[in-house]
Amino acid sequence: MHLNALLDALRPVAYEAGQRIMAIYAMGQDMPSSAKGDGSPVTLADQAAEAIILEGLQRIAPHIAVISEENAASHHLAPPSQFFLVDPLDGTKEFLKRDGKGAFTVNIALIEQGVPVAGLVYAPALDRMFTGAVDIGAQESSKGRTQAMTTRAPSTGGLIAVASESHRDDQTNAWLSTHPIAQTTAIGSSLKFCLLAAGQADVYPRFSPTMEWDTAAGDAVLRSAGGVVTHADARMFEYGKPGYRNGAFVAWGRPPQA
Repeated sequence: MHLNALLDALRPVAYEAGQRIMAIYAMGQDMPSSAKGDGSPVTLADQAAEAIILEGLQRIAPHIAVISEENAASHHLAPPSQFFLVDPLDGTKEFLKRDGKGAFTVNIALIEQGVPVAGLVYAPALDRMFTGAVDIGAQESSKGRTQAMTTRAPSTGGLIAVASESHRDDQTNAWLSTHPIAQTTAIGSSLKFCLLAAGQADVYPRFSPTMEWDTAAGDAVLRSAGGVVTHADARMFEYGKPGYRNGAFVAWGRPPQA
């Protein structure tokens, strides 16, 4: 399936998952949640959205393996040459905060030979859907309007950085302090990648732990818009790592050498 056709097929799946998330969000304090073995939260919304996405992927591309956050058995699969990475509700902590920022997302990415070649990030509370595919470009759809996205050249007055709201650590602060940062915005979920892709920020450093399903969709959107994600030592970021676990990375709207 052509990547454009794949994204067209995935949009209604992500939208349905997002609407289910918002229906559960409307339950307010009665919304059930629990802790997984690693201490991270999981809610009925994570599980309901994942069921919708997995059913959709089985219908759209039954031959492609799926590695998803809430399917623990999939975490033990050896990464094939082509697979989906799914996080049905990225930013669960932000979802549970109910702070009105809407910084939680549905993430679906297609990986080929370790590279995120297509991705979709949907923020249902904000009605913003970001999509991207290599050699095609990136788009944002919101309130019935769709527009192309491209990263921006940094301002001579300094960089705008985005950083995790719930997982910011001393290493991130140290990195920010040694670079020409004019402003830092804290926000949850994969929206950080999307702000870079939309030309609203310049850099996103991350040193605290993440998993590949946390980053792949946003990474795909960013790369499609002209950005880049590297390991902390500037090597290109890849997927299918042991345990699908990420190390430190830096996402750039425009590579430093550009």
